[in-house]
Amino acid sequence: MDSRVLLKSLVDASLLTQEGSAAVLRDSTSLGKSAESIIIDRKLVPEEELAKIKSQVLGVPYKAVAAGDISADLLKAVPETTARSYRVIPISREKNLLVVGMVDPDDQSAQEALRYVARQQKVSLGVYLVTKSDFDAVLRLYSPLASEVQQAVRSLNIKDESSLLHRKVQIEAGAKVAEEAPIIKIVASLLREAVTMNASDIHIEPQKTRLRVRFRVDGRLQEQTSLPATLHQPVISRVKVLSNLKIDENRIPQDGRFRAELLGRDIDFRVSTFPTPWGEKVAIRVLDPSVGLKSFADLGIRGQNEEIILRGLAKPFGMILITGPTGSGKSTTLYALLQSLNKEGVNIVSLEDPVEYFVEGVNQSQVRPEIDYDFASGLRQILRQDPDIIMVGEIRDQETAALAVHAALTGHLVFSTLHTNNAIGVVPRLIDMKVDSFLLPSALSVMVSQRLAAKLCEKCKEAVKPKPEVAAIIKRELDRLSPKIRESLKFREPYQIFHSPGCEACNGKGVSGRIGLFEALEMTDSLGQIISSGITEAKLRDEAIKQGMVSLRQDGIIKALEGIIPIEEVLKETGE
Repeated sequence: MDSRVLLKSLVDASLLTQEGSAAVLRDSTSLGKSAESIIIDRKLVPEEELAKIKSQVLGVPYKAVAAGDISADLLKAVPETTARSYRVIPISREKNLLVVGMVDPDDQSAQEALRYVARQQKVSLGVYLVTKSDFDAVLRLYSPLASEVQQAVRSLNIKDESSLLHRKVQIEAGAKVAEEAPIIKIVASLLREAVTMNASDIHIEPQKTRLRVRFRVDGRLQEQTSLPATLHQPVISRVKVLSNLKIDENRIPQDGRFRAELLGRDIDFRVSTFPTPWGEKVAIRVLDPSVGLKSFADLGIRGQNEEIILRGLAKPFGMILITGPTGSGKSTTLYALLQSLNKEGVNIVSLEDPVEYFVEGVNQSQVRPEIDYDFASGLRQILRQDPDIIMVGEIRDQETAALAVHAALTGHLVFSTLHTNNAIGVVPRLIDMKVDSFLLPSALSVMVSQRLAAKLCEKCKEAVKPKPEVAAIIKRELDRLSPKIRESLKFREPYQIFHSPGCEACNGKGVSGRIGLFEALEMTDSLGQIISSGITEAKLRDEAIKQGMVSLRQDGIIKALEGIIPIEEVLKETGE
């Protein structure tokens, strides 16, 4: 479907502004994603309204579909591989008429695949356009994880658990066991389900009497299934075979990775094993480029924070440092910064530990401390590679800090991460790492701190009145904003926040996906004078207030009032 035609129709229907349309078209080109997917990901237009406009453009009727109305027998009308590959689902079947829903009814290859299905089953076809959310909900019915895994377990015909355990011990290398079809199916089902659920991690954990499998979805671990304890060794062996790890070594941790094509996408899996008293635990990081590579809008960077970061990116040199705790999305933000500058005329070189996402056009290198190739030694080599932009995964020691500052002072744009509690903590942290304070005003450009918060489910969120103590916090934080920002906000007392009770779309959780909370501090002449004259936290905080910096909590409260995140997430993730 022509993106320009769709965008024009959305503008004509007053569902999208001209500026918003231009931004979507620009990001579509730079990110290599369709305009429609960007609109859906950013929730710029309600998905149902988008489908109705798309229906008018294509001349295909739109229909809302409830997964609960689709029976197991009806699912058989469209094979799972066809459904996944061509984004098509069965809706109903009566006598010789099969009615299907298509996300892309103008896809020629999908039309041909459907005609083949119709010829095979000797039926006529009826076609509706459906939303991606409805399609995803029905698609999950094809391969529920529990039934797939239990079916594979049953096929092993485990009767005497002790004998199976004995058999594993004798062939510790696991070559034969790991290649048994049911074990392969169990592991494949776990990986596919994790990708379908947008899980960031898979934990396979041996317990005393069972093998527990948990997924981390939207930052929270939840148990997905439980396997017999006797399957621990073959499942772990299969994962090791996939990631090229030593099967016969279970005394020390090992790290590996592998790539697989799932749901039509190339997914990277980073594997880490860890010995426990009940056997090896495996943690698998799921690296899905469609989830992990985001634009500024997807991340939640906007307003003054975006202006500060864009000013830093426009400079020919200087350091842009991202801070926050482990798992706060720092690497994702770094990749977004890199992508915004990834053009033919610049040489971007990165040092990462490990390389999480492979970005076309960026020269990425993974450090290996075991052979003395660490961030510091890698930085020395990078400077001989004629770089314009340098990314260092993390500043961990004073040598790396000194080299990164030197690179920024010699005409390079340097991106990196640091562990501090907030943006103003960057300066004292670098000084603590023995960086000369008089170098920082010239080297530092932007300091950004971030956290991640769960997003409210768009389907079931509803406005509610905050408790008096929460309303007081909201008022206090909004009053602290600069007059310019405060006047630009549309919120007035009495404030209203939003709550999601849970529905079928979010599996009863009330949240779906995550978004960042940000605060950005810019290097200014005033801040440079403070650093040169002897810093204190009070002076840095006064300068941040003078700049009108939007704090993490204030950014979170604004997003809570806009109905993006629950206020509880803001209070949990940010301090006073």
